[in-house]
Amino acid sequence: MRKADRLFQIVQILRRSSRPVTADAIAEELETSRRSVYRDIAALVGQRVPIRGEAGIGYVLEQGFDLPPLMLTADEVDAVALGAQWVAGNADPTLARAARDVLAKILTVLPDELQPFLLDPAARAVPSWDRPRDGIDAGQLRAWIRAARTIEIDYADEAGRVSHRTVWPLLIGYRDASRVLIGWCELRGDFRTFRLDRIASARFLDTPIPGQPSRLRARWLRQIQASAERWRNDADGPG
Repeated sequence: MRKADRLFQIVQILRRSSRPVTADAIAEELETSRRSVYRDIAALVGQRVPIRGEAGIGYVLEQGFDLPPLMLTADEVDAVALGAQWVAGNADPTLARAARDVLAKILTVLPDELQPFLLDPAARAVPSWDRPRDGIDAGQLRAWIRAARTIEIDYADEAGRVSHRTVWPLLIGYRDASRVLIGWCELRGDFRTFRLDRIASARFLDTPIPGQPSRLRARWLRQIQASAERWRNDADGPG
């Protein structure tokens, strides 16, 4: 077990006990040495975790203490780093910059013991170098999604034929090779997916989306889940 994980687990052990917990008991549960427990307790106290006690007697975590939001395990740090790195390498420039800013902010408040896991994570995202150029400003598109307003787009299909659409934008999806807009298409009277690189032009309107976007997103998600279930059933059926 990594040291950062042990620090987290020691706090958990002390939190669930109403009596002093000896270093031997902690070492047995964590399958480590008593000497390591002493060092870990000292590290936690140095990080202002309110632990009282001493070697040979036991340790108690003062009441009312809770783990701060960024007292993460090493695996949680890897998850944060992987997600932010993926966004930095695959999202539009505005979100990519925001992802790098998030990592910098987290680094400034992480305990010293956890910082190496963020600076040199065990999991990494590989950036996409051949992603096609978007035909719409993704940052403004996200703003219109949040504001629940409609847009007009000129959209080219695979053959290059362009059609004019009025769309209720609901969310931006990220695929391995492209970014897509998922929304309600007034022309088709149904949910449609539009690749951002195939949008020839876009006009951001002040017209509000009819109804609640959250309900539309939930409805779209139910349709996707139902389609996936049908696909699985067909795949599991007789050959």
